[in-house]
Amino acid sequence: MIQAVSPETRGRAFGFHRAADTLGAVLGPLLGVALLGWAQGLHWGDDAGAFRLVLWLSVIPGVLAILAFLVLVPDPEFSPNPALKFFSSLRGLPSRFKHYLAAVGIFGIGDFSHTLLILAATTLLIPSLGVIQAAQVAGLLYVWRNVVQVAVSFPIGVVADRVGHLPVLVAGYVLGASTAILTALAFLFSVDSVAVLAGIFFFAGLYVAVQEALEATVTAEMVQPATLTMSYGALGTVNGVAKFVSSASVGVVWTAISPVAAFGLAAGLMAAGTLALLRVKNE
Repeated sequence: MIQAVSPETRGRAFGFHRAADTLGAVLGPLLGVALLGWAQGLHWGDDAGAFRLVLWLSVIPGVLAILAFLVLVPDPEFSPNPALKFFSSLRGLPSRFKHYLAAVGIFGIGDFSHTLLILAATTLLIPSLGVIQAAQVAGLLYVWRNVVQVAVSFPIGVVADRVGHLPVLVAGYVLGASTAILTALAFLFSVDSVAVLAGIFFFAGLYVAVQEALEATVTAEMVQPATLTMSYGALGTVNGVAKFVSSASVGVVWTAISPVAAFGLAAGLMAAGTLALLRVKNE
């Protein structure tokens, strides 16, 4: 997509792309909440039966997506570049971009999957709402997070095109660390207010919108066109490994110690990644 837009409009182009992609993440949880309410009315031996049915039904769109790729999406034309050597090209990437990848990786190690945010909201709401209703409200809060992301992705891209992509990304990382801090505080004070939790999910939607719209645009600004695809691959690898480590570590610390410690750890790592990104900005 990056070749189809000018450098001056990359932020809004990626913002529009992420907004369109996230629409599915809005409609899917809404359907899940509705199905969970319907399944609750069936006769089950325990509360888990309704959840199992909804999870099995979620397999259907996944299978349809695979079939759509196989049938509807043609293979793109590929022009090989035999002169491009992987390891030498990787070593030849700009040092500033390598520092940027390090900052993204540090932040990513704290950037837990937001399914854990859903679990956090469910856990906090169960004492006052019960298991099923707490899960439904948590699902709606996740929908709210996605609505926020859809609503702000394009405007964030426009602002970033005007004031600079990297400064806006730094601000987004600050919001990410704030989200983890607020979640830790919610557990510390046993918050069961839907309005407060909605505020946390609002921050989550904001920072994910910034992150997903601008990490790629900052990459495009730092590397040469000949190594852009490989640089995107490096960014994706760093993000993928970091997010796996993050979700696993937050889950383990939650189980072994407490959710306050888990989200506190995430906040510390995200803050460290923000400071590292700030240093890259000043290079």
